[in-house]
Amino acid sequence: MLPKPWIFTAFFFSLVLIAGAGCSSLQSISPTAGLERKLIFQPQPWPEELADRETPFEDVNFDSADGTRLHGWFLDHPDPAGVALFCHGNAGNIASRAESLMLLNQRHQLAAMMFDYRGYGKSEGRPSEQGVFADARAARKWLASRKQIAEQEIIVMGRSLGGAVAIELASADGAKGLVLASTFTSMPDVAKHVMPIVPSRLIMTQRFNSLAKIKNYHGPLLHSHGDADQLIPIELGRKLFEAAPGRKRFVVIPNAGHNDPQSAEYRTAFDEFLSSL
Repeated sequence: MLPKPWIFTAFFFSLVLIAGAGCSSLQSISPTAGLERKLIFQPQPWPEELADRETPFEDVNFDSADGTRLHGWFLDHPDPAGVALFCHGNAGNIASRAESLMLLNQRHQLAAMMFDYRGYGKSEGRPSEQGVFADARAARKWLASRKQIAEQEIIVMGRSLGGAVAIELASADGAKGLVLASTFTSMPDVAKHVMPIVPSRLIMTQRFNSLAKIKNYHGPLLHSHGDADQLIPIELGRKLFEAAPGRKRFVVIPNAGHNDPQSAEYRTAFDEFLSSL
């Protein structure tokens, strides 16, 4: 998920008042960059009730490139249809996404891993655009080593902000498949949708420019989006999908908002996508 519209509104009014709309270069030091990151990244600490509770997941601890200690969950499968890395959205942590990991493993027969970006859950550090990209690369490296496969043989998945993270990996390094849900063209495009009068493309430092990156990914793509998504409109999802050059399929989730679950039609499409790989 991403910040609610009223938060974006308050945020951009603050940017205009403090920094001024005349900031012409992202190379300039923004006095509000820290505030921007706090509003885009909304991590939650690990739930106390899970501190000593056993889970069906294998706890994973690994380091990002800069030494930041990260945490994730892994579920292996004796005869997997594939190996998948899931990148979650901007809020919470993996503890609230246990059901999603179970679905990937039991419903879709995947050996699957999800992880928390720096600052989320048990992971150390503070999140930033380049930081979460580095964290995802470190997670993929761990997963490839654990399954003794090449990193490019991993199916990269991402929802909302995690879609931008998944696109970063797939476009730069390749992937066996790319699976996106409820994601966007760029963070400034999302801000423009919420607050069209503010020059977000000039102001924002956290860009997540997936539209430019996805043109470099030529592998298979499965992309889904709810047609009632008020935070990230489906038009942004379609625009991103249309820019992808490889074999691809777009699945509309009827009457679904940004955080609504996937449909039965999507589950079937996902199985077909996995079979095609």
